[in-house]
Amino acid sequence: MVRKFSDEPNHPLRALQIWQILIGAAHNRQIITYGMLADILSYHGAGTLAQPLGHIMYYCQQNELPPLTILVVNQDTGLPGEGLTGAELNADRESVFLSALGSDHAKWLKTC
Repeated sequence: MVRKFSDEPNHPLRALQIWQILIGAAHNRQIITYGMLADILSYHGAGTLAQPLGHIMYYCQQNELPPLTILVVNQDTGLPGEGLTGAELNADRESVFLSALGSDHAKWLKTC
């Protein structure tokens, strides 16, 4: 039987699902709004994304990967949520885009 992410909606599994979405966005040099991400996940609002995105943020920090969560932004401001960004927004975002095409991409894929 095929298992779906919605069958067992815990934060680590949702983080894995978001990870895959963000890797695709990075490869295509795209950013995504919290609302868009919530819609993809069938969430009823973007306010429920903090914990799954937190899992991804800490994983990237612990494994010295570019901050993948920097690709998720507020629709009105175009900025990531507080705490989900580094000191250099544009430089960090560019490092995510470049890593999606380079050796860090292979490292990211090995974690899936």
